[in-house]
Amino acid sequence: MLKGDLLYAGKAKSVYRTDQEGVFLVEFRDDITAFDGGKKDVLSRKGYFNARVSAYLFRHLMERGIPTHFIEMADDRRMLVRSLSMIPLEVIVRNMAAGSMSRNYPIAEGTPLHPPVIVIDYKDDVRHDPMLNDDLIMALKILNAGELARVKEMALAVNTHLIRFFDSLGITLVDFKLEFGRLNDEIMLGDEISMDSMRLWDTSTGESLDKDVYRFSKGDVMEVYRRVADKICAG
Repeated sequence: MLKGDLLYAGKAKSVYRTDQEGVFLVEFRDDITAFDGGKKDVLSRKGYFNARVSAYLFRHLMERGIPTHFIEMADDRRMLVRSLSMIPLEVIVRNMAAGSMSRNYPIAEGTPLHPPVIVIDYKDDVRHDPMLNDDLIMALKILNAGELARVKEMALAVNTHLIRFFDSLGITLVDFKLEFGRLNDEIMLGDEISMDSMRLWDTSTGESLDKDVYRFSKGDVMEVYRRVADKICAG
């Protein structure tokens, strides 16, 4: 597999063409950012930990019937994926109130949410990822009603599988972000599932086990990522 031209460089990943039709190479870099890029650093091995966890969780979900773009790892921080037409939405599943939900609404951090709350944001850095409702999603012609129902169904199925998995590790899955894309007429899970895109708490102590450690200077974020990656990939 030959690495081709750079197709896209995001905040923490770069996507390259390959010599195989319909296959891209995703490189997980060591960049870490928070607060819309207002805080950023390069931390050794960060890309390795996120790539390792994403690959494990993609495999875990695929074994349970969730279609994803993941094909295989090219090396310890580069992933071969199917080329998707990405849908410009961030689908956030919340099992407990935390972060912006508690800042913006009268609900205390740590409040359980039954059923889980799905929040969908428009993926646009310039507009600071504004929240959308179903009517706006369809008015913008991002998804039709059937596709929107499918995305929500998949997001809740992912949530069910990940809650069970993390419960077995003594970790609470507070919330997480998913992105989806189309391959022909099929909607698949894309992007990544890592400590950058999940909010995880130690079930016993409440300790943050995700990027909040970096956002709010709670300790050594790379040591936390290492511990969580080791626990997930041994799970």
